[in-house]
Amino acid sequence: RPRGAELTFELPDSARQCFHEDVEQGARFSLDYQVITGGHYDVDCYVEDPLGNTIYRETKKQYDSFTHRAEVKGVYQFCFSNEFSTFSHKTIYFDFQVGDEPPILPDMGNRVTALT
Repeated sequence: RPRGAELTFELPDSARQCFHEDVEQGARFSLDYQVITGGHYDVDCYVEDPLGNTIYRETKKQYDSFTHRAEVKGVYQFCFSNEFSTFSHKTIYFDFQVGDEPPILPDMGNRVTALT
């Protein structure tokens, strides 16, 4: 069953904020984020698996999307960093989803059709 969270938060200058989510092995998860105010509208972002391996890292991005299928069960951590900025705080929106969404129509996964 899919689950998720959306959040808009302020990230002070020279700061980092991390979030954690328990994910089952084989589950798909996605992270979409966007800097909506502050400075040059950029932020560093990374995602670590439960073993501490970095599976995603981008620097000074205004927005991005990342999708991954969990290879191990455990707590995944995703962090936003504004440590490179000494005077400009940022406002960041993110959407974190875990699990595959069910099809819109019954039996939709078994055939290809055009939606009208």
